[in-house]
Amino acid sequence: MPPLHVAAAGGAVQAPAGDEQQVRQAVQVAQRRLAHFLLLLQLDEAALGALFTPAANRTPEQAARVALDDALIAEIEAADVVVIGVPMYNFAVPAQLKNWIDAITRVGVTFRYTEKGSEGLLKGKTVYAVLARGGKYRDTPADSQVPYLKTIFSFLGITDLRFVYAEGLNMGEQAAHDALTSAHQQIEEAVAA
Repeated sequence: MPPLHVAAAGGAVQAPAGDEQQVRQAVQVAQRRLAHFLLLLQLDEAALGALFTPAANRTPEQAARVALDDALIAEIEAADVVVIGVPMYNFAVPAQLKNWIDAITRVGVTFRYTEKGSEGLLKGKTVYAVLARGGKYRDTPADSQVPYLKTIFSFLGITDLRFVYAEGLNMGEQAAHDALTSAHQQIEEAVAA
């Protein structure tokens, strides 16, 4: 099963020269850039109408809208490892990432309700969330990203969630250099584990 790389804002932390090609030769990688999907994936009235209409009764437009979500769900179901680029925008995850999460969170497909409560159906996967931040918010009350990501992925059945932090990127040239050096070290440690 291929890893899935999700770039929430259309970009990603760059690997050192040559590393990405070596990784792609060693494993099959699916990649999804979400920037251009922002409007298509909004969970608006039209999307909800499409999702709650039985498949046999959907209009062609509704079927096309549901097919977008179905494709994203198929990608995450097929992946063993998911890598998500998560910049911090106004103390939250980007709208593109939230839309992607809304698209893959579907009752009866990626989670279900039982008499004991909810059960996530995306088990046996590892998610690496690479957090890029202008300031330093790790382990502070201002960090709303980590609790949210832990909650939603656990809800979906993914309990192996690992974080890589690149913080202080807007706090001067030296701080940005140190943040990227630290992030690369965290990535190396995660891969070696």
